[in-house]
Amino acid sequence: MGLFDAIDASGSGLSVERLRMDVTAENLANAQTSGYKRKDVVVQQSGVGAGGPASFAAALDKARGANGVQVAGIVEDTMPGRRIYDPSHPDADQQGYVTLPNVSPVTEMVDLISASRAYEADVTAMQTAKQMFARTLDILR
Repeated sequence: MGLFDAIDASGSGLSVERLRMDVTAENLANAQTSGYKRKDVVVQQSGVGAGGPASFAAALDKARGANGVQVAGIVEDTMPGRRIYDPSHPDADQQGYVTLPNVSPVTEMVDLISASRAYEADVTAMQTAKQMFARTLDILR
């Protein structure tokens, strides 16, 4: 394990969690927008392809070389949206119903708090690694 692996892992986590917060904020902002589909961030370990490692040895080799996480993609929710009756809405169908996205403010707030706490944990891990490096340098003086 290299000297800066802890900082690299924490840095990749910071980037992923910031994107998760951005996507959650977008979902909340478009909760009442017809035609919008709820989005979610898919995260994977850095260095692992879509199919994943073929064996335990390959997984171990990849884990040694991989530092942190990365975004595998942003996917749209496939659940049907909620329908409300509003014949005056410009996007209403023949029966007067409008389909709104499947966005629950409670679920989005839980996701936002989870991403925020994970971001804080990554910041703490990065600060701890920085302190360890500083103390190591002090010992070597």
